[in-house]
Amino acid sequence: MFIGHFGLSFAAKKAAPKVSLGTLFIATQFVDILWPFLLVFHIEKMAIVPGYTKVNAFEFLYFPYTHSLLMGVIWGVLAGGLYRLFKKDTRGAVVIGLCVVSHWFLDLVVHTADLPLTPFGNYKSGFGLWNHLAAALIVETAIFLLGTYIYAACTRAKNKTGSWLLWSLVILLLVISAGNTFGPTPAPDGSLVSLFFSFMVMIGLIVGLAYWVDLNREAV
Repeated sequence: MFIGHFGLSFAAKKAAPKVSLGTLFIATQFVDILWPFLLVFHIEKMAIVPGYTKVNAFEFLYFPYTHSLLMGVIWGVLAGGLYRLFKKDTRGAVVIGLCVVSHWFLDLVVHTADLPLTPFGNYKSGFGLWNHLAAALIVETAIFLLGTYIYAACTRAKNKTGSWLLWSLVILLLVISAGNTFGPTPAPDGSLVSLFFSFMVMIGLIVGLAYWVDLNREAV
């Protein structure tokens, strides 16, 4: 799942109005931000297999330290605890922790049976919605648009920038999602380093725009 995670970030603003949208974006994508580092250093493993699912070509072979449910809870506690330590905002810390954990549950809907419960067992879960292109697009887009609506309803623009920038971010995320789904498949023998660099640039741009959006909007 991609924009579905950002949809939850948008919606979480209503529960934690003091937390920047950029921080909420980082929270829901936290394990995906950590994951490429573990790939590059061969701690976790992924293969590019054209046609592996209808939505993407990624076969997730081994990623228990970022994408198991147990580690999701641990990362959530750590992320929420760090936010509480620096910001003294207990409510925001709880929401951030839940956003981190939410990644596993949203991925559960779309992934094939490759999501581990813990780093120590062999049992894996996944409902496999990525094997049904239309259904996957409908579900993920619906989550994203609902979250966007909640964010737009619980905040208001301080100026014109706060309005046009929000919708620019929304359109950008939809375009990237469409490109990920319908664009060319990465070469099976492609460099993980180049994929890692492209992903980090994309995430940096999205998160930076989210912080900028939130600076120009305020909670209602």
